[in-house]
Amino acid sequence: QVQLVESGGGLVQAGGSLRLSCKTSGSTFTVNTMGWYRQAPGKQRELVADISRVGSTNYADSVKGRFTISRVNTWNTVTLQMNSLKPEDTAVYYCNAKTPLRGYWGQGTQVTVSS
Repeated sequence: QVQLVESGGGLVQAGGSLRLSCKTSGSTFTVNTMGWYRQAPGKQRELVADISRVGSTNYADSVKGRFTISRVNTWNTVTLQMNSLKPEDTAVYYCNAKTPLRGYWGQGTQVTVSS
């Protein structure tokens, strides 16, 4: 079992910044990759960014150069630094942990970017 709790969401004006945090607990030694996903109203969930155990990162084209995924003590905490936010970034953001057996999800945190 892996438990994930997101925090840091909120309301921000376009051009502003937010930092999301995902606190982990449980059997995180089994985790290969962690990432952030988001789902906007009426749209499919999409990968925002992920990071592997060795530190390799991937980003959605829409957030490259603006968002940065990082971690503390491997999987203790995974963060998403979001800069130059746009209204189209508005969504519920979910933390995800991938293991060889299954994936785990946090409860989500709302990010709203006003124009």
